[in-house]
Amino acid sequence: MLHLETLNDVFFTIADSRRDRAMLVQDPTGAWQPFSSSQVYQRVRAVAAALRAWGIAKGDRVAILAENRWEWAVADFASLAIGAVDVPIYPTLLAEQIVPLLADSGARVLFVSTRAQFEKIAPHRDATALEHIVLMDPEPIPGAENFSSLIAKTETRPDTKTSQRDSAFDNEARQIQPTDLATLIYTSGTTGEPKGVLLTHGNIACNVNHSLDEFGLNSTDSCISFLPLSHITARHLDYALYAKDVTVAYCPAFDKLPQTLTAIRPTVLVAVPRVFEKIRQVAQQRAAESAIKRTLFNWALRTGQKHRDLIAAGKTPSSLSWKLANTLVYKKLSAGFGGRIRYHISGGAPLGLDTAHWFASAGIRILEGYGLTETSPVIAINTPNANRMGSVGKPLPNVECRIAQDGELLVRGPSIFSGYWKSAVTTGAIDSAAAIDSAAAIDKDGWFATGDIGHIDPDGFLFITDRKKELLKTSGGKLIAPQPIENKLKANLLVGNAAVVGDRHKFASALIAPNFPALETWTKEHNIAATNRSDLVNHPRVLAEYQAIIDKVNATLANFETIKRFRLVPDEWSLDSGELTPSLKLRRRVITQKYAHEIADFYADESTSKR
Repeated sequence: MLHLETLNDVFFTIADSRRDRAMLVQDPTGAWQPFSSSQVYQRVRAVAAALRAWGIAKGDRVAILAENRWEWAVADFASLAIGAVDVPIYPTLLAEQIVPLLADSGARVLFVSTRAQFEKIAPHRDATALEHIVLMDPEPIPGAENFSSLIAKTETRPDTKTSQRDSAFDNEARQIQPTDLATLIYTSGTTGEPKGVLLTHGNIACNVNHSLDEFGLNSTDSCISFLPLSHITARHLDYALYAKDVTVAYCPAFDKLPQTLTAIRPTVLVAVPRVFEKIRQVAQQRAAESAIKRTLFNWALRTGQKHRDLIAAGKTPSSLSWKLANTLVYKKLSAGFGGRIRYHISGGAPLGLDTAHWFASAGIRILEGYGLTETSPVIAINTPNANRMGSVGKPLPNVECRIAQDGELLVRGPSIFSGYWKSAVTTGAIDSAAAIDSAAAIDKDGWFATGDIGHIDPDGFLFITDRKKELLKTSGGKLIAPQPIENKLKANLLVGNAAVVGDRHKFASALIAPNFPALETWTKEHNIAATNRSDLVNHPRVLAEYQAIIDKVNATLANFETIKRFRLVPDEWSLDSGELTPSLKLRRRVITQKYAHEIADFYADESTSKR
């Protein structure tokens, strides 16, 4: 078991490991190059020295606006080493979303990845407290300092690739205490405006100590860092991996993940549910390319269904039929992940039992975990030795859980956040009592209200059913949890995304964003012509097909939960178009505003409708 007290202990674990492959990064030619632990140490030391020279002191805020890359990690560790509080910002946000976060946090330094990120901020710099902007890309830009210049001396120093250390720097980093603030993370705001979550070194470190304790990871393992490091899930994961001497490879864009998987061949994959859903859809689309492929694929899944409980338990079925299906189908799916993965882990949003079952039927066990930004983040996780599909696992040893009378999950422990950053306080030391507001979320006994509805089974496994604020209450007083219904709909290849609506109405309805590549293939097979997507989603045969999908899902629901009406929308929901958060969860407020007219149509005759 790990015994980290601060995140600087993670950095020292890297420095002390003397490994040749602490990080893997792509060079300009696309080739993967290793960074040794000594190289990482020297670059962190150099960036920390630059921050100190600019007058950045303990408690000052340093923002990072970048895709996943080695410079992100170095800027992070350098900030933490001198006691600064870093502020990660999603690189996909627009300028009008980023500037208020910079102003609110009072960040004095901003690290950006590219010219495009710099140009988002440069025109609005006067609206912030920024004194320095550092560009990670090597090109010179007026008004920005180059990351490469900050570390230039480390490239020529004779001790760069040796274990020689800077005792003064090490001593300064070791002075940071568990109670010191490490980061200010603005939540993605699925239902409201972003809040600034304050996490201390101790909050995150004590969570890292336990989150991967039962996985047996070591220096022979590798993992791809592709989930946004601006999200606590990805950042915590990288800390936990480094603490276990696992090699981390940085992938800056999701569309590069397939090539990165086959190049790196990682042993651990951690992804949000939407990634697994997309992989499932691609596999189903490829299987649908011919009648022979479709027949073989469906036979393999039926065979796998009989053995999925063994897969969930981490065992290899011994039946001849399963072995044949594995050779013909399952291994090809695993090869798409690189062919070496020991653990597939899902977090960031509910996985959905149907998705877990499908992958188990295809020979792949997904271990689901759960947490929140405010909990550093892991609350519970399924492990190799204790996995129950549909649950999010057992709570970590240092986290207490209990269920309130209304079904809300309450948690308590050392990983629970310090409080929320008060927007009114943008100057002075961030660790002053005036900057922290946690009274609305943490009671006098230290219990944090998660906002999630759940239950704990007799064996100690935690199940999360929905967000409390997202529960729909019909006009008849029935509560409907939309997420499980949406997950059932998304299990069909033709459904890209879905949002169940109907709060304070007689019945539930659904907005469905089709999986257009799959739908267009389906229309060709059925000789359906449509000149554009608007015509396509209103075609009678297309509507009939989606009604059949809904009927199938409705058959698994209580009568009051069933979808009575639906609308196909001619849009693909995405982060860029605003319907999804950076962690790929639905932004319900955006969706209900965008489709207010369609939702109104669902209930236009509600006063007379008996449905």
